[in-house]
Amino acid sequence: MKTIVTSRHFKAHNSLVEYAQRAVDKLDRYYDGIIKCEVILSYEKPRRSVKIAEIITSVYRSQLTAVSQSNDFHISIDEAVEKVLVQLKKYKAKLREKDRVRVRQVRAKV
Repeated sequence: MKTIVTSRHFKAHNSLVEYAQRAVDKLDRYYDGIIKCEVILSYEKPRRSVKIAEIITSVYRSQLTAVSQSNDFHISIDEAVEKVLVQLKKYKAKLREKDRVRVRQVRAKV
């Protein structure tokens, strides 16, 4: 899985980039068909210094996106990873259901 970390409107520390990469790498445990993960960290000072983490995960024929806002980047990243994890589980369940339908169709023909 390829991981890209981008920061908007500020320069991210290496520790924050490493934290985001480790958090996204945990998604690989649940589904190994992830092609690419993009983590976009943005900082908006006018709105009471809101820290936003957006995760865009590319899987076969689909993109899963999650956005989270809080006062801390670590919390935002963790919440966005949890949202993507829920979407991954749903995507994986749909893939399994499609495979079962195909197996039933093949068995019915035989």
